[in-house]
Amino acid sequence: MVPPGAPDRDAGNQPPAVSVCLQTLVERADFLRAARAQWKAMPSMVVQARDRKDGEATVRVGFTCSKKVGNAVARNRAKRRLREVARAVLPDAARPGWDYVLIGRANVTGALPFETLKSDLRTALTHLHNKTK
Repeated sequence: MVPPGAPDRDAGNQPPAVSVCLQTLVERADFLRAARAQWKAMPSMVVQARDRKDGEATVRVGFTCSKKVGNAVARNRAKRRLREVARAVLPDAARPGWDYVLIGRANVTGALPFETLKSDLRTALTHLHNKTK
């Protein structure tokens, strides 16, 4: 029971970390398939991309940071920034039926300006998509 005058819990809900049109990769096999596919290294991140060729229109994205990025606090910060970049860029730039894995880089992903991260992701996606034509 909610006391009178309490704020509505549903008001102001934020969208999930990954947008509705994107699904998150969770199975190790999906990450390994993306690792065997094409990739593009950028100053702020590495982007792996794979066309699933399964006829589904969903875009799936995964995030990872190795211990080279730093301690748990640094890795989590880098992954949070990568999730936000994916939410900002992928709905417009991703191709349906593709899997993407964004890999954080040591001392860079957590420190660069957010606009630089977005620009790097757009550049990597353009390169990867043009490579498959």
